[in-house]
Parts: sequence; C-alpha cells; structure tokens
Amino acid sequence: MQERRFGFAIDPRYSRVLRVFGVRPGRAWIGIDGQRLRVRFGLFRLETELTNVESAGVTGPYRSALRAIGPHFSLKDRGISFCTNTERGVCVLFREPVRGPETAGLVRHPGLTVTPVDPAGFARELLAARDAADR
Repeated sequence: MQERRFGFAIDPRYSRVLRVFGVRPGRAWIGIDGQRLRVRFGLFRLETELTNVESAGVTGPYRSALRAIGPHFSLKDRGISFCTNTERGVCVLFREPVRGPETAGLVRHPGLTVTPVDPAGFARELLAARDAADR
C-alpha cells in the first residue's frame, strides 16, 4: 500500500511560533501505509506499527493555545501532542507505548494527539489501515 499523507491544519495565527519547531507545509504531515503510522512535525518524528494502534478518536476544541500549539509532552499521562490549531484533532492511543522524539528516547508515550486537516477522515483511515494490518 502506498503511503497516504495527511497535512496538518495550521491556524495562521500560530504559523510563526510553529516555524520555530520547523513546522511548515511539506515538513509537517501524518502518513499511513500498509504497515506503519509515521508523523513528521518539523524537527520531530514519531513512528509505530499500525498493529500498535488501539484506538483513534476526534477531540477538541482545546481550551488553551499555550498548552495545545506546537510539540508538547504531558507529565500527567506521558502523552505527546503535535498540534497546529485549537479546534479539532485526533487522539491516538497505542497498545504499547512508543518511543518519542526526545533526545534520549527514554520516555514511552501511550498516546498521541495530532491536528490533521480532516480529523474524522484521518481517524477512519487510520483504523481501517490498522484493521487491514491486523489480518
């Protein structure tokens, strides 16, 4: 299966701050192929097998741009977020926590939040690809 890429829905109000992290069109996307989920968020990357995806659901709106925009790591639940707007995103939970983009990679993340252009479409395609990979 050829990789299907979803762009991030970048709110123009936050484009300057996102550029600090290398986030701009062409350097920020979410990819799904027959085997893997891959995320490129400017300088940051995350990757896991599709069979490791437990669930995916649309979330938002997010209350605080300060806590939503850019790459974020939650101390509370160890989740990682790559967000470009405060309206809607997708929360992906993993069966086994994944290595994040931190320098040492010591933290394993049980979940990921991303803000693709079409959150519902991305969630549907991710779960369909996961189900096909599980067979």
